[in-house]
Amino acid sequence: MRSRLLSGRFLHYSSVVFSALIFYSCGDNPGQSRATRHLSMMDDSLIQYNKSIVSKEDQQIDDFIERHSLQMKKTSTGLRYQIIRSGKGIPAAKDKTASIIFTVRLLNGDPCYSSGPDHPREFVIGHSTVESGLEEGILLMNVGDRAKFIVPSHLAFGLLGDQDKIPERATLVYDVELIKVK
Repeated sequence: MRSRLLSGRFLHYSSVVFSALIFYSCGDNPGQSRATRHLSMMDDSLIQYNKSIVSKEDQQIDDFIERHSLQMKKTSTGLRYQIIRSGKGIPAAKDKTASIIFTVRLLNGDPCYSSGPDHPREFVIGHSTVESGLEEGILLMNVGDRAKFIVPSHLAFGLLGDQDKIPERATLVYDVELIKVK
């Protein structure tokens, strides 16, 4: 008797769950469509907010370039670059080790990091060991070139900075010399 009772309850609960699944899977749940609309509105808001931040940073970079009378080119990612002095060496390439001498500052001129001639920074191009904007800029250079890069935050240290000398959402200005590629 007890097993028939449990079996009957199981069938009853199973049919309730099954019916609920069918009902909700048909898409007639108005709460679900409201939630979907809400998420869509949030996505749109975040996209618009992000676009406004990128646009504002882009304008700050353009103002910096104008203020300092720089003749910079812009890549599709937003990196600005200017080759200050052309070298005669081989071009930088992926999977090659680059040696650079550099100074990096914030857009307001505050110094962050630098290497001296006796302590160049070395890294393998294309292996994500440096900021993507720096790497992109190095790929535009030949050994002996000196260049200036303006690296938007999304190509540098992003929303968080480096938790040391580079603050959140910082645009970076690099003065770089490519001294060796091997």
